[in-house]
Amino acid sequence: MRLIVFIVPVVVVGWIIGWLNVPGPWYQGLAKPAFNPPNWVFAPVWTALYVMIGAVGWRLWNRSADRGLRTLWVAQLALNYAWSPAFFGAEKPGLALTVISLLLAVILSFTLRARRHDPASATLFLPYLAWVAFAFVLNFEIWRLN
Repeated sequence: MRLIVFIVPVVVVGWIIGWLNVPGPWYQGLAKPAFNPPNWVFAPVWTALYVMIGAVGWRLWNRSADRGLRTLWVAQLALNYAWSPAFFGAEKPGLALTVISLLLAVILSFTLRARRHDPASATLFLPYLAWVAFAFVLNFEIWRLN
């Protein structure tokens, strides 16, 4: 399959979910930690990460027969897409914290498993793992402060 078949849908769905769950007055009114990035940072970071996520999906479906890795890839994408509706849509930082906790665990599991079976995919997921770990801390602090 072509690489673009994985990357474009992953990015477009991410953009649509972001567009449908824009931070609004509720989010603006929340207490946030000092390390909270400005809103403009999130779109370019997530776009780059979605490109990497799509590339890893392409690698898995074209170079790996490991069903466990494929299952973890699908699970992380579903959890990723669930976070914004939980946080911004439902306005529930606690629910979003549960989602991002599961997401972080799945990304870590994927990365560790891929390290043995597909080191390039594991490497491509490292920035994603780091960003979601940061997002977890940010989500936790927002939940704690509010």
